[in-house]
Amino acid sequence: MKLTDNSRTTFPRLEEAQQAELAARSFAALPRVKRRTLRLTTTPQGQPVEVPETAFRMFLEILNQMARGNAISLVPTHHELTTQQAADLLHVSRPYLVKMLESGAIPYHKVGTRRRLKFQDLMAYMEKVRGESRHALNALAAQAQKLGMGY
Repeated sequence: MKLTDNSRTTFPRLEEAQQAELAARSFAALPRVKRRTLRLTTTPQGQPVEVPETAFRMFLEILNQMARGNAISLVPTHHELTTQQAADLLHVSRPYLVKMLESGAIPYHKVGTRRRLKFQDLMAYMEKVRGESRHALNALAAQAQKLGMGY
């Protein structure tokens, strides 16, 4: 899915999910030629094509997610998001996201009167929040153990 103002998320149909599951299993069983590449024979002449392992792992992840019925989005790291797109990725309302932007929690800039966020800034914020959550959970678990709460 390309993130544009008129894009819609589409979920794979049942047949597509089944095809994706079979393809993922087949591709996962292919032998690795080198440590960082995979050799596939896809041309009509039967000539092998080498695919970087990173790209191949991404492709397998797409197939696996489709097999589970999930939609997938590929977004370049330099891509700019609208506030609605960013809010959708964070699973928050757009007004709440705007308050976060104005408080300085996530960097943004304006294009005319519209706010835009860099995808990489949004991902950095999400990683920061995940780290803070992990830290808080670890602190709570340590406190529960210290108090003998059976955890």
